[in-house]
Formats: sequence, C-alpha cells, structure tokens
Amino acid sequence: MPLIDVFIIWLHLICASIWVGGSIFLGLILAPMLGSITNSMEERLSIMIRVGRRFNMVALPSFLVLILTGLYNSRAYLIDPSTLIRTDYGIILLIKIVVVIAVLITYFIHIRLLSDEVEKRIKTENVYGLYVQSIRSRIIVLGRITVIMSVVVLLLAALLQSGGLII
Repeated sequence: MPLIDVFIIWLHLICASIWVGGSIFLGLILAPMLGSITNSMEERLSIMIRVGRRFNMVALPSFLVLILTGLYNSRAYLIDPSTLIRTDYGIILLIKIVVVIAVLITYFIHIRLLSDEVEKRIKTENVYGLYVQSIRSRIIVLGRITVIMSVVVLLLAALLQSGGLII
C-alpha cells in the first residue's frame, strides 16, 4: 500500500475520532452534567449552543475531510458505479454513502436550529417555557440522531474493512 494511502486512511480515522468522539462527549458527558452546574434550562441551552459552535469549528472541517478521504478511499468503486450494486462490498459502501448523506443533512438542520438569532433571543428576550423547551427538545433529538447515524457509519466502515458481511 502506497504511503499516501496510509496517510489518507490515518487522516480519515483521526477525523472520524473527532467527529464521533466529540459528538458522543457532548451528548453523554457535557449535556447531562450541565443540569448539575447550571440553574436554568435557558442557561444550559445557552452553554450548549456556545460549546456546540466551538465544537463545530473543529467538527465541520473534520466531517468535510472525512467525506473527501472517504471518496478517495472508495475511488475504485466510484469509478465503476455498477460495482456498488454487484458486490457485497459495493452494497455496504452504497449504504454507508446514504447514511453519510443523512448525517450531513441532519447535522446541517441541527446547526441551523442553533442560529445566532436563537441564542440572542434566549439571552435578551428572556424567553421561557415552551419556546426554550421546544428548541432544547429538537437539539437533543437531532443530536442523538446524528450520533446514532455516525456510529452506524463506523459499523459500516468496519464491515467494509473486514471485506463485507459473512453470514
């Protein structure tokens, strides 16, 4: 295997670690912990928005590099698209591509929900109750969906690495 391929696989793994590991940390560690160190739902939501934005500064470039390195790693199958439906490897790769597209869509909906306008409204207009609960619920649901699908992508990557399904 050429050194460039090793480097690209390494880069792919680093970016997957940042993307998935960071997302799991936010959902399983930080979000639950905020309940014990903040006084209000508005304060928790504000902190999560700020932390999320900071994470996105690293996560979004990592996700884009993941996509580019994934395309590079899949180039042999993408050159001849018929292999995507003729082989077990190709079918798993096609499923992985579809799930990655779904992750991308969900992620963009998630970050659009966390706009500057929403944060400003929470901080300055003292909005309470249903609005904050609604935003918080959507953030949690979209975040969980993104993490679950990202973990599924890792499973599909493991299946690809092993050469496909053996039943």
